[in-house]
Amino acid sequence: MTTITRPPAIPGTPLAAPRRSRKRDNHGAGWLTYVILGVTAFLFVAPFYYMIVAASRPMSEMVQSPPPLTPGPNLWANIQTALDQQNIGLAITNSVIVSGTVTVATLLFCTLAGFAFAKLHFKGKKQLFAMTLGTMMIPPTLGVVPLYMVMSELDLAGRLSSVILPTLVTAFGVFFMRQYLMQSLPDELIEAARVDGATSLRTFWSIVLPIARPGMAVLGMLTFMTAWNDFFWPVITLNSTNPTVQVALNNLGSGYVPDTAIIMAGTLIGTLPVVVVFLLLGRQIVSGIMAGAVKG
Repeated sequence: MTTITRPPAIPGTPLAAPRRSRKRDNHGAGWLTYVILGVTAFLFVAPFYYMIVAASRPMSEMVQSPPPLTPGPNLWANIQTALDQQNIGLAITNSVIVSGTVTVATLLFCTLAGFAFAKLHFKGKKQLFAMTLGTMMIPPTLGVVPLYMVMSELDLAGRLSSVILPTLVTAFGVFFMRQYLMQSLPDELIEAARVDGATSLRTFWSIVLPIARPGMAVLGMLTFMTAWNDFFWPVITLNSTNPTVQVALNNLGSGYVPDTAIIMAGTLIGTLPVVVVFLLLGRQIVSGIMAGAVKG
């Protein structure tokens, strides 16, 4: 049997270099990251906490210098006063109806339009898309008077339909979904579906929607928040007998000197549904965004 001996190591060669222990790569966040996240979380939570403080104390204490920084004993009393002054329950119900309907319609129509502008070929596509983007440059205040005249002619003024119909489709939503689908939807999938004989609607339902879910989650969150916080148009077309949350809050604490505690109590009631929705769906939204960022 022939024994192969290892040649002697020559100084300066790779064989003579000592073995280095492999260190594990530490990809964990450092202390600076946690400090930045903690400061950012404090900046976002502090206004909500102070709203609770203002809603739980009488107005006379909130105008003191320095103001109190701990919750007081009047929270439920101020909430009850706010509920007596305005029908907050009806306002929240109306806001849920308006925001939910607008969000669902925007996701459906904007995803359809975005898919058409991104992957389909038809005459006038560029011109129609340019017109859609052009509407984003028009200030919304310019369309208030003609829009209210249209709603009055249709006998919709004062109804929730007057708030829902003008916002079923948004130019921003169409542009957002078009850009998302252009990057995330391969042309090969569309061509394979056509080879299999699938129609455009079948392709949209079976292929486009699963891929577009992360983008739809972001658009849905933005649309819901915008519809829930909308004040300018609802306060014009609705009245105090059929308000949304923002219209009802506008009428709280009325008087020569507005009662800040009552206003903050009503604001707290109007904010809680949004916080609950975010706590329930926030993880799904973030996971959807992360899933869409991973390319196979």
